[in-house]
Amino acid sequence: QVQLEESGGGLVQPGGSLRLSCAASGSILNIYTMGWYRQAPGKERELVASITKGGVTNYADSVKGRFTISRDNANNKVYLQMTSLKPEDTAVYYCNADVLRTPTLMRGDYWGQGTRVTVSS
Repeated sequence: QVQLEESGGGLVQPGGSLRLSCAASGSILNIYTMGWYRQAPGKERELVASITKGGVTNYADSVKGRFTISRDNANNKVYLQMTSLKPEDTAVYYCNADVLRTPTLMRGDYWGQGTRVTVSS
């Protein structure tokens, strides 16, 4: 069993900042890439940012320069620091992790339940 739990969402004004957190727990031997995705009403889920175990990051063009992804490998956590937020950032944000499980050594993709971010004045 692997669980991902997001936190940190909420209501913020345009130009504001918010920090999302995600903690992975359960039968985890290793976590490879972790990432944040978002889904706005009426739109498909999209990748916001990802980070490999070694710290290589990737960002959607729409958030480059504004968002920063980081991770704490020792605690199986990933963060998304969001600054200069815009109304178009409004979405449910989901944590994702590529997990190697123990004791099965099965590798799979896991998702959190989502945390809602609303950017509005």
